[in-house]
Amino acid sequence: MPLTFASDKTDARPLHVIATDSLEGWLETQSDLVSAWVKNAGFSGALGSTLLIPDEDGAVNMALAGYGTTSARARGRFHLAAVAANLPEGAYRLQGLDPERAAEEALGWLLAGYAFDRYKDQKSAKARLIAPAGVDADRLEIIAAGEVLTRNLINTPAADMGPDQLEAACHDLAAQHGAEISVIRGDALLEQNFPMIHTVGRAAEQAPRLIDISWGDTGPALTLIGKGVCFDTGGLNLKPGGSMGLMKKDMGGAATVLGLAHMIMALGLKLRLRVLIPAVENAVSGNAFRPGDILTARNGLTVEINNTDAEGRLVLADALALGAEDAPDQMISMATLTGAARVAVGPDLAPYYTDDSAMVAALEMAADRVADPVWRMPFHMPYEAMIEPGIADLDNAPKGGFAGSITAALFLRRFAGEGSYTHFDIYAWNPNATPGRPKGGVGMGARALLEALPEVMGL
Repeated sequence: MPLTFASDKTDARPLHVIATDSLEGWLETQSDLVSAWVKNAGFSGALGSTLLIPDEDGAVNMALAGYGTTSARARGRFHLAAVAANLPEGAYRLQGLDPERAAEEALGWLLAGYAFDRYKDQKSAKARLIAPAGVDADRLEIIAAGEVLTRNLINTPAADMGPDQLEAACHDLAAQHGAEISVIRGDALLEQNFPMIHTVGRAAEQAPRLIDISWGDTGPALTLIGKGVCFDTGGLNLKPGGSMGLMKKDMGGAATVLGLAHMIMALGLKLRLRVLIPAVENAVSGNAFRPGDILTARNGLTVEINNTDAEGRLVLADALALGAEDAPDQMISMATLTGAARVAVGPDLAPYYTDDSAMVAALEMAADRVADPVWRMPFHMPYEAMIEPGIADLDNAPKGGFAGSITAALFLRRFAGEGSYTHFDIYAWNPNATPGRPKGGVGMGARALLEALPEVMGL
């Protein structure tokens, strides 16, 4: 079901958003009946609390949503999404919400309506929201649609979301927006000089491929690159079962990039967009690549394979080298690349790397505005020696276990050319349900980037 605002405003019930310190003042404006009902129910305005208030006939007349304290709100986001899940079906109109929070809360409410129901009926919030005054409802619905695309792609298991199906999703997105798409598959990757994409994916039943989407013919050039490893066994360096269980999400970078691309195209941003998705499965078979192999990348750099489970950076390297050949104004990669990033910042922050100070300034402010938190990590130059094995130009899995996310980012930067480059090492999974963010696949950093792009690219 598309996540949209309610259009029928005639029967909308008022939903009063009340912070703890404003409850007494609000009660003074209400009738004795309402005031008595609220006090007898013990409603205190605690964050996420809900109270239905009936009319004289017993029907729901209005609802109250607790908005807590400033310190309580600082510990989360999308607070009204929790309220939406507890309200009876119907349309609601927000009253008393700070206009500065209206867009965030309205988006969270939309996202509370998401449920991954491909394989089983799932419950989601049935309460609908009237778009608050002053909020760009069309923009929020487009953002929600992009997030739904990302979540659905990640949540779908690899049996139904291999390279073939990921390519089909790209064709659908391109057709929806009138974009051009081309795909290089199988041995054609070798013929057209994408050796590392081919090597990583050659052991799987579904052929490896590079998906290339182009949209827009005016404005600055933006290239998005998403890691599309549809399942990662670890290759010959086989993952243990506990680590393999979530590897359907190893194409989370591709899924997030496609969600962001939908937002950009649906909003009609005046730029030239290119999306590159290396789509593979890292499988085990007689022709799987081996530890100790040395590969030559598209840009001529040689890479020693010291762990076949560090495959994401290999497929991204060829795609980055291709993207750099056109020297776009901005190039951004997104990938579920390292466990080190998850350990460093947890599942809620999107760590990113860039040397572009303008990107940093715009992205940090944008992330705060749209409640899509990011955290800058360093391209720490002294660690460059850690990715140089001596026998080849680069090492895909430096020994020692230190700075795993940083060394992976430094590896990718070797293929990104001389222009502005930003890399996101995301987790793409919500391990515990939170308001507007059910357990499962989730976009990270896309909304912050969308908000930052106009400033960064001079739109």
